[in-house]
Amino acid sequence: MQTKSYSREEIEKSWWIVDAAGKNLGRMSTEIASVIRGKHKATYTPNADTGDFVIVVNAEKIQMSGNKWDEKKYYTHSRFFGSTREKTAGQVRASNPEFIITNAVEHMLPKNRLARQQIKHLKVYAGGEHPHTAQNPQALALK
Repeated sequence: MQTKSYSREEIEKSWWIVDAAGKNLGRMSTEIASVIRGKHKATYTPNADTGDFVIVVNAEKIQMSGNKWDEKKYYTHSRFFGSTREKTAGQVRASNPEFIITNAVEHMLPKNRLARQQIKHLKVYAGGEHPHTAQNPQALALK
């Protein structure tokens, strides 16, 4: 019996919506990464983009356990000496709440060209509104 490998053209992509209000960041982002890769489908192929699109709303209302809002650090640098900047998760949530979810999901994908293509299927919005109503997204039930 042969294993069937599916190409990108043979896969039908769905749109899913996740309400991040009150959800734990790590648990939510692992399931989102799984859906973006397509591991929830029987047609999963590790070397092809067989995943679905995911819309995340209410990004500013996510939860983190413990003191992570004060202790977790995000670093940026411009490759010049002394340009390293650090912000706590609370500061990042106040300025750019979409970045926290995007960064968490991006680090749960493999580090290759396919993952750089798949992360574009994640759409994160701080509020409850999104411009993707025409795609008719279905609610994604998280565990």
